[in-house]
Amino acid sequence: MIYTVTINPSLDYIVSLDELDLGKVNRSEESHSFPGGKGINVSRVLKRLGHSSRSLGFVGGYTGDFIKNALENEEIETEFIELKGDTRINVKVRSSEETEINGPSPLITSDDLNDLKTVLNSVSEEDIVVFAGSLPQSLEPSLYRDLIEQLPAQTKVIVDTKGVPLSQAIMAKPFLIKPNHHELGELFNIEIKTVEEAAKYAGKLIDAGAKNVLVSMAGQGALFVNNTGSYACTVPEGNVVNSVGAGDSVVAGFIYKYIKTGNVLESFQYGVAAGSASAFSIDFCTKDQVEQLLQSINIREVH
Repeated sequence: MIYTVTINPSLDYIVSLDELDLGKVNRSEESHSFPGGKGINVSRVLKRLGHSSRSLGFVGGYTGDFIKNALENEEIETEFIELKGDTRINVKVRSSEETEINGPSPLITSDDLNDLKTVLNSVSEEDIVVFAGSLPQSLEPSLYRDLIEQLPAQTKVIVDTKGVPLSQAIMAKPFLIKPNHHELGELFNIEIKTVEEAAKYAGKLIDAGAKNVLVSMAGQGALFVNNTGSYACTVPEGNVVNSVGAGDSVVAGFIYKYIKTGNVLESFQYGVAAGSASAFSIDFCTKDQVEQLLQSINIREVH
């Protein structure tokens, strides 16, 4: 079983207009509502690729009901902990520039956390668990680390977050982490500009405990590092129309291929194809789109 854990989900309300004129009434050309959150996105992309998962985390109120219903409509299994407060609403404005307004997170109590830990007690060493997204400021930044250390030692754990929660999670020796190059640089208080620089600092994360590191680098492609070497690939050419969820699609694509082959480099390649396919689409990628792009992605070793 694949479990995705979204501690801080959202109802994403996306509006599109030609130009955002601050201080005036703006009328959108179209709007869409989606269940949001990085772990939830991973589950949604996995479903499109043909693999089931179970979505865990916290939801509350009418916005939480929307998320549960939307995922059930996509035939995605859920096991959320119910909160007293409402799940946040994140507004994303697409115009000449992308603007985001993220709502406040509901309160998560110690009892709520204990309920999640009880759910995670059913995880076995054959399972894959994805911890993805930000943590509310009310929670300890060591939460991902604490949850990972609760799991069986052989469970494959994937972490996609940033800052202190990421540095803490690395201490629990996850199977894979997926920062982008900005988030990688933030861990070392530097700016990373090249693939070679990213490889150097990703290697330090391997030394710190991560078994595999996948770094997305926007137009420069992506990087994969483990204790056998460093590998890079360029992204295929295409028109980027939707950056939301591209990184989550990378994670989903990696998992999908790894389950089938057990080969991390093939999984890296497939993940990059999935991320690119989602970036080139209004919605998340389809399996056919990923397979088409896969042919144009080549991996090279980074020295």
